[in-house]
Amino acid sequence: MSREVVQDDTRRLWSRGMAATLAAQFISALADNALLFCTLALLKSQLYPQWTQPILQEFFVGAYIVLAPFAGPFADSWPKGRVMLIANTLKLAGALGICLGLNPFVAYGLVGVGAAVYSPAKYGILSELTGAEHLVKANSLMESSTIAAILLGAIAGGALADWNVRGALASVAACYAAAALANLFIPRLPPAHRLARHSVSALLADFRQVLGQLFSIAEARFSVLGTSLFWGAGSTMRFLLIAWVPVALGVANNRMPAYLNAVVAIGIVLGAGLAARYVTLARVNRALGGGILLGLSVCAISVTTHLWVACAVLLLVGAGGGFFVVPLNALLQEKGQESVGAGHAVAVQNLAENSAMLVMIGLYIGLEKGGVPVTRIALGFGALFSLAIAGLGWYRVRARGSLRQGPVAVLRSRF
Repeated sequence: MSREVVQDDTRRLWSRGMAATLAAQFISALADNALLFCTLALLKSQLYPQWTQPILQEFFVGAYIVLAPFAGPFADSWPKGRVMLIANTLKLAGALGICLGLNPFVAYGLVGVGAAVYSPAKYGILSELTGAEHLVKANSLMESSTIAAILLGAIAGGALADWNVRGALASVAACYAAAALANLFIPRLPPAHRLARHSVSALLADFRQVLGQLFSIAEARFSVLGTSLFWGAGSTMRFLLIAWVPVALGVANNRMPAYLNAVVAIGIVLGAGLAARYVTLARVNRALGGGILLGLSVCAISVTTHLWVACAVLLLVGAGGGFFVVPLNALLQEKGQESVGAGHAVAVQNLAENSAMLVMIGLYIGLEKGGVPVTRIALGFGALFSLAIAGLGWYRVRARGSLRQGPVAVLRSRF
């Protein structure tokens, strides 16, 4: 494709490159979510202890943490469509490794490497494929395709795993191959920023500088802390549900935990819609109520024993999470763009969020290995999360110097 054609395409929302990008994202995200449930079913069939299941996620997020200083510069220094192709090829290799009997933890970690490489490229390419007037719509299309993929991937992963674990893993590998094929239809756009220096030390020094600069901004610090709490809780909640379903509902198949995770995803969509309606950046503290609702709903799960009640409570879990995290993401994008650049801000956010996931899942593994009943873990986890959100709100008020106004004035002016 000529450069002139590519430039003409960027004036429109829909183009061959945009369609290929959205298709690749949908298929790749669907495979990501299906792969987790298929691999968990494989561990179960091979009689791994229950507490080893969350270790899969530790390998996955560990790749994000290690590659955080490098993924963004790599995505900017190569054509992003080719970066996405490389990332999906890595995911394909990891999925094939699990299917062919390689160590599932190491192979799943390779999928995490692909995901870490993929993340900055899939968002960065949108501004290169379309004009500024269509960028918000392009991001909305990307998020919509991702949410649809999460729902379908979770359901498909659980159902396929109950059918045949090896067949399910082969199907997931085929999805990654299809996503890589879709990447080939993305125009080969010029790199956004060529690296002036390629040394590891230079990239680490640049990342440390960006990290310090972003965390010196109170609004950005608040946003990163909040989204990190959310994603740490979300990842732990996924494994909590897997262990909780057979204990509380008496259902031992692979489908039910996947379906209930899909219910949480539906709740996130609802919460995000409510946030768009009722929360603005000027009133971003309203989002904290969603975080507290999330924590209290997780507490309620600990005493739930009926399926439909569980669905209603998990819908509230998702709604609280969506209402909480969407405004904080918008706040970070604004402050990041004003200071270190959106790409660098996403890299810092990835590091913080995946570090929180690593810590929270590690704590969950320790409690489960120690024999603590899953219902007690849910109760304690929900209570601690609610307290953490309340503490974040208190920190927010103090950081903005609002305590001098008195509590009533604070509530009126901030919420």
